[in-house]
Amino acid sequence: MGGDSFGQSKGHLIFTYGTLKRGFPNHGLMQSLRDQNDAVFLGTHVTLHSYPLVCGPNGIPFLINLPGSGHRVKGELYSVSTRGLGRLDELEGTALGHYERLPIQTQAEAEAEAYYAHRSFGEELWEKNGREGLSEYTEREASGFVRREDRPKDRSFVDEDANGGIKCKT
Repeated sequence: MGGDSFGQSKGHLIFTYGTLKRGFPNHGLMQSLRDQNDAVFLGTHVTLHSYPLVCGPNGIPFLINLPGSGHRVKGELYSVSTRGLGRLDELEGTALGHYERLPIQTQAEAEAEAYYAHRSFGEELWEKNGREGLSEYTEREASGFVRREDRPKDRSFVDEDANGGIKCKT
């Protein structure tokens, strides 16, 4: 990208709803992308349609691709360069089947993409949460988040926590 300025209209629109938001555990990546001119913060947005937003094992937030269920979800919209998008895909484990980057619309009529729980386990998470979701991932839910380096190495990404619980509400 060199010294050229990163225009808002040149990037991929990414809707963040969890740990990538400002003030949350993985926002350092978004800040790094902004510092490197690979992302621009466009503001707080709410999804046009309702979706399930739940917390899974280790307090990890997941948006589930079941439009019409759950709530309209509050999050943040970023314009991200192709290089930045690659870094987000890596964090979100898209190649590992953790998340899928799929289209989403916000009430501001932005056509964006979001990272949804992979289809192989997303609906099951919704069921395990009693089909109850959040409208926003807040500090309360984030207090149960366990960073990747602090998670047990002997469990898969979607294993339930040691207590058998799946919700991150207290």
